Amino acid sequence: MAGQALIDHGRFLDALGVEVELLLGASRSAPGDTPVPTCPGFTIGEVVRHVGGVYRTATAWITQGRAPREWQRFPEPGQSTEDYLRTGLAELLAELTTHDAEAYAASWWPADRTYGFWSRRMAHETTIHRWDVVNAAGEPEREIAEDFAIDGIDEVLAVWFGQRLPMLGLSGTTRKSVAVHSGGHHWIARAGPGVTEAWRCSAAEAARADGAVSAPPVAMYLWMWGRNDHRQVEWSRDEDAIGQLWALLRLATK
Repeated sequence: MAGQALIDHGRFLDALGVEVELLLGASRSAPGDTPVPTCPGFTIGEVVRHVGGVYRTATAWITQGRAPREWQRFPEPGQSTEDYLRTGLAELLAELTTHDAEAYAASWWPADRTYGFWSRRMAHETTIHRWDVVNAAGEPEREIAEDFAIDGIDEVLAVWFGQRLPMLGLSGTTRKSVAVHSGGHHWIARAGPGVTEAWRCSAAEAARADGAVSAPPVAMYLWMWGRNDHRQVEWSRDEDAIGQLWALLRLATK
């Protein structure tokens, strides 16, 4: 198991390869200028280009050992967005598949500076954007494995809520906590003046949180990323605390 992940490193590499093909397949089924409702302001072609740029950013982090100062954001003249994504993926996989998951690699998350961090991050990035493109193209939904979704919930809370928000200088107005329940796993998220954190916990600890939100793994995973509406999850106890969690997640994952 790699770094902080809840599933094996190899699963992320497998998912990355599969999800890219699903994303590209869906992108070919609709015009590139088709709007993507779950990525406001983006078209299908722009999502494909964005993912290719993200792969290049990750590779630059790994090879340069720091945040890249600049990178190629757009395809070369005459290069298709699909080819741009594929070449970016090939460069990334050349790094990820030739190093142990536990080996050191620079990252923006202090808790996990390993190659495993990047495999995990890129697998979830690709899966969420595959979902966006499939949805925009009107293609049939593709299954997301429950244990993969549980790991994705964990990643959103730890990496985006717990780490990205403080990096952006953002927090909540109340320190009230929210328990997240899904697939037999439990987490607590709390954000307020002077504290922004999320952690795995026991059911007993979760029961003491101010608010609680629960849903099956895939529904919760998509809700955390703003791809599901509130009807897909169950709220209980302090709704203001849950509303703050939701609002902060939208800022963290923007």
